This record gives sequence, structure tokens and C-alpha cells, in this order.
Amino acid sequence: MKITGYCKQGVLTLNFNGELDHHSARAAMKALGERIDAFMPRECVLNFKELTFMDSSGIALILRADKRMKEIDGRLLVVNVPAQPMRVLDASGIDRLINISGK
Repeated sequence: MKITGYCKQGVLTLNFNGELDHHSARAAMKALGERIDAFMPRECVLNFKELTFMDSSGIALILRADKRMKEIDGRLLVVNVPAQPMRVLDASGIDRLINISGK
């Protein structure tokens, strides 16, 4: 799992590349939290375009990011979700809580 990104005009965009599973989730959550705390954005965009696999650990990561953004009065968006991760998200019903868009 590789996470890259940038913050521009109060929008933190994080690009996820690789597999988001229970092996990589802890490090990904730490990196995500550190970047939100460093930039304190009004909006955080998780770009899953290059995500090749995701299990339920990805749901935990999204929920933690959403909670942190709400704590700082920001909002979370999840974009460019490929088919396999989207099936995981659809099964969870998380789209009722968080703005998620596929490819």
C-alpha cells in the first residue's frame, strides 16, 4: 500500500495505490491521521483509483477518516472506487453515511 497526496486550497487529496487489507490498514490509518492533523483540511478526498484490492479494513479506514474530519468540521469524500472495493463498500451500506463515487 502506497499513499501519496497533496493539500491545495484546504482540500487534502490522498491517492491510494495497491492493496488495502488487514496487513496494510494500520500503517494506512496512521498515515491518514497524520496528514489530516498536519493540514487540518476542510475537505479530505480519498482517491481509490489505483486501489487493487480492499477488504473490511478499508471500511474501518474510511470510518476513522470520516470521524476525524467531522471532529475538525470538515467532510470526507471517497472517489474513483474500482469494482472490487466498490462491492465491499456496497455490501457494508457505508454509502448511506459517506459520499462515495465509483469510476
